[in-house]
Amino acid sequence: QVQLMESGGGSVQAGGSLRLSCAASEYTRMAWFRQAPGKEREGVASIRSGVGTTYYADSVKGRFTISQDNAKNTLYLQMNSLKPEDTAMYYCAAANFYFSGAYWASEWRYKYWGQGTQVTVSS
Repeated sequence: QVQLMESGGGSVQAGGSLRLSCAASEYTRMAWFRQAPGKEREGVASIRSGVGTTYYADSVKGRFTISQDNAKNTLYLQMNSLKPEDTAMYYCAAANFYFSGAYWASEWRYKYWGQGTQVTVSS
């Protein structure tokens, strides 16, 4: 059974950086989602395991980078140039079957989820 555990959240000032990590034992596609208070959960970035193809939400392109270390079974999200609007609970998600990258932000395709890690960006 896939179990996900996020770490690396915290509080940072605007313009700062954080790196989130997610430990996972098995997956085909992995992603980061986030949910701000009063808003729906949204996809942030996704990566196809083994192939390395990545996808990003327009709001984070050029600032966030998703990557994975297969040897350590760990997914990362490097977040640079953070903005107050990036404040949210960030979740790691994993799917153990293939689906087109066109649907990377479809929550229901990810069966496994972590508990979330809070990221707070102050202005």
